[in-house]
Amino acid sequence: MLYRLDAPLQAGEVALVGAGPGDIGLLTLAGARLLEDCDVVVHDALVGDEVLALAADAELVFAGKRGGRPSASQQDICDTLVRLARQGKRVVRLKGGDPFVFGRGGEEIRVLAASNVRFRVIPGITSGIAAPAMAGIPVTDRTVNASLAFLTGHEATSQSRLDWRALVAAFPVLVFYMGTRNLPQIARKLLEAEMPGDTQVAVLHAVTTAAEQQDYGTLADIVEGRLSAVSPAIVVIGDVVNARRTWRKQEQV
Repeated sequence: MLYRLDAPLQAGEVALVGAGPGDIGLLTLAGARLLEDCDVVVHDALVGDEVLALAADAELVFAGKRGGRPSASQQDICDTLVRLARQGKRVVRLKGGDPFVFGRGGEEIRVLAASNVRFRVIPGITSGIAAPAMAGIPVTDRTVNASLAFLTGHEATSQSRLDWRALVAAFPVLVFYMGTRNLPQIARKLLEAEMPGDTQVAVLHAVTTAAEQQDYGTLADIVEGRLSAVSPAIVVIGDVVNARRTWRKQEQV
């Protein structure tokens, strides 16, 4: 029998739902249906108000993580999910983008499984694909790249697990999540790894929301302070940025 992602939640069940990049039109049907019929929504900071409004009859529990600001620990969030499930609540854990793409969804399902809590996962459109698409940037283009890397900007530190030189050699296009705080460090590491200074960069802030902002430049512009980023943003680096074609006006957002 085919498993239905949008089947009603059972008492004590948790659904990890990807909310997409912000616009309610990019939420999946399964995600919308579960939000409309649940008891509690434990949600991130980057979930749009329109999406949350679907859970009109549910209790909303804020569990957002914002860099540099006081926020719930991951252990607190996991404990909350287990506690609510054990109370017999039907819980939606609502995450911006996709739960398993830099969303710590893997950590949460491991805790739920270890606690014998029933769960399901509803994938979402990840911002690393959605934001460039909305900006008219194809993250893959056969004239530019045959490979693509998704990375977290938190790796641009002295404790980085990345081989930056190997990264530059293997991937013509890089998409960074959470890259705003460390953007200058990212640019410097890429330049040290011999990526050209005129490599094109797109900084895409809060795409599909009313706060959307798009900024363009080069790696050299970042290092020289001419291009910066506002959080949250997706940073696209590579010649696919040159392939962009505007297909909507900013005022349509």
